[in-house]
Parts: sequence; structure tokens; C-alpha cells
Amino acid sequence: MTIDNRLGELLDLVIAQGGSDLHIFAGGAPVIRVAGALIPIAERAPFTNEETDAMLKSIVPPERWSVFEASQGIDLSYPYKESRFRVNGYRTQGATALALRLIPHAIRTFSELNLPPILDVFTQREQGFFLVVGPVGQGKSTTLAAMIDRINQSRAEHVLTIEDPVEYVFTPNKSLIHQREIHVDAPDFHSALQNAFREDVDVLMVGEMRDYETISAAVTAAETGHLVLSTLHTNNAAQTIDRIIDMFPAEQQDQVRVQLAGSLAGIFSQRLIPRVSGGLIPAYELLINNNAVANLIREAQTHEISAVIQTSSQEGMIDMDRMLADLVRRGEVTVEHAYEHAMDPKTFEHYL
Repeated sequence: MTIDNRLGELLDLVIAQGGSDLHIFAGGAPVIRVAGALIPIAERAPFTNEETDAMLKSIVPPERWSVFEASQGIDLSYPYKESRFRVNGYRTQGATALALRLIPHAIRTFSELNLPPILDVFTQREQGFFLVVGPVGQGKSTTLAAMIDRINQSRAEHVLTIEDPVEYVFTPNKSLIHQREIHVDAPDFHSALQNAFREDVDVLMVGEMRDYETISAAVTAAETGHLVLSTLHTNNAAQTIDRIIDMFPAEQQDQVRVQLAGSLAGIFSQRLIPRVSGGLIPAYELLINNNAVANLIREAQTHEISAVIQTSSQEGMIDMDRMLADLVRRGEVTVEHAYEHAMDPKTFEHYL
């Protein structure tokens, strides 16, 4: 069987099993992740290093293979049948390995993803900075895709996404949508963002903010009449604000606090938790930037933001620990799984 056929069979298996990820490496059987759990495909023969190297080379554009050889790592997207996979190729102990994440062809709605309807409010804003945050593999890209698709279905805007790599592919409806991939359409996030100011863009989606130059450009875009959506690998709203500010030199941090206090729309933190009935269900926290939150940001009192979220449910804010307790009471998740994701275990126990 050819390398392409072996890869195709494995990708078909991920799709058929409802998996999210596929790991291919030398010296062991392939592994898929289903509902958060890693499952070895024991009936498949282990790959050799030559085979994994050939497999990666078969999907990397020839002009980018030298990038992999130089840096020992590469990110790209790989279309397969009705789906796409986000691929990371890397070297481990001198051998080539691949991690492939399934990006479904269909973009699901907030309701289908079990996300709160209030997210729709943020898709209708003319400007502001909205962040979806959480650890790796918690559905941030899927939530952003649902927000962009909602804009596409309801507003006539010019939407620009900047991604590394492009994941969900949008079909323009009411909006004009352009998607730029780093290393293919632009050298880096910062330069793509700078160019966006000259491209008559209304809505910007930045796949990930990795450095202060990118964050600075994103905040400026939100201040100057754009709706900016992006992600960070942070745990909650307060930590997200601290992370953004800490990325800037000390002499700029006071000014950034003022900018962020004025431009931030909200922060949505999410986790995917094993569901009692099977699969995964999201738990989430939502911070909405009201006057009280803006004052805390300006005054560097972000440690008080969690208390504001807990006491502002009437304004639409959502407290993670309260939601986890609610999922337990509804029989959606176990106490043990909820406890693992609690922001404050004592607060979570109180809500139970």
C-alpha cells in the first residue's frame, strides 16, 4: 500500500470514529484522540522513520520542504475529501512525526456547539476587541469560526482572516471574506495586520496573537473602527488581560491599559469536558467589558475581575465555576471532571 493510501485510511478512520486528532510517528502504531482520550490503533503496523518522512513530504508543498528541514517543524493545512486537517510536522529524536487535527467542513452554529446565544451580540458590534481563550485543544478555533460565519450570514462586511494555517474555509454569503495564510500569503501576523489597514477591512480575525507587535496592531485596529476577533492560550479573563499587558515593555504598559480598557469588548474562556452521554460539552466564562471592568483594567486591579464576573450575571456575564456546577446538576458531566476544570475549587463546591 502506498504512503498516500495509508494516510488516507487513517484520516478516514479519524472521521469515522468522530476523532479530533491523529498522531503518526516512527516506531509505534498510529494514535487517534476521541472525546479527549488517546487510542492506539493497534491493528496498524508501526511506521518507519523513512515512511513518516515520506508521508510528511507528500503533503508539504515542495517550496516549503526546505523550511521544515531548516527549522525541524512546520504548520500547514491539508484538504482531504470534505474536510481539512491542520498539520504539524516535527522531529522527535531525529525521526519525523505528524500531528493532524480534523477541521470539519461544516461550520456549526452556536446552538449546535452548545455555546451561549449572547455570543451573537459580539458578532454584531461595529468595533472592539473580542478574545476567545483557553488551553490548546479546547475548541477556540471552532468558536471563532462560528462567530465569523454568523457575521457572514447577517452582515455585509469585508472580513479578513489571518491564520497559521487556514483552518475553516468560509463561503462568502452577505460578507466579502478573504483568508490569508502565514508563510503562504504573508510572512507573519504583524505584517498582515499592518497591511489590513489599507485593505478596507471591517472585521479582522487573527488566528493567534504570539507577540506584542501583533497584539499592539490588533488593539490599534479595534480602536480605529474594526471588529477584531482573536485567541490566546490563557486560562481566564483576568489572566488574559495580564498576559496582554505583560507582553509590552514596562514604559508602555500604562498606555496599553488605557487602550485595552477602551477597546476590549469581551473575553470568552472555554473548556471541553467529557460528557456523561458521550462526546464533549463546553464549559465557559464570559467577561463583558463594562464600566467597572474598564476601571479595573486602567487601575491595574485585574485580580478583582473574577469577582465582577461572579456578581454580574444580570448583565450577561458567565462564571465558569457556576456553569460547571450547573452542568453537574443537569447530569451532563461528572463532579470529578467538573472539579478538574474549576477556576476556584471552593467557589465551585459552594455552587454545588
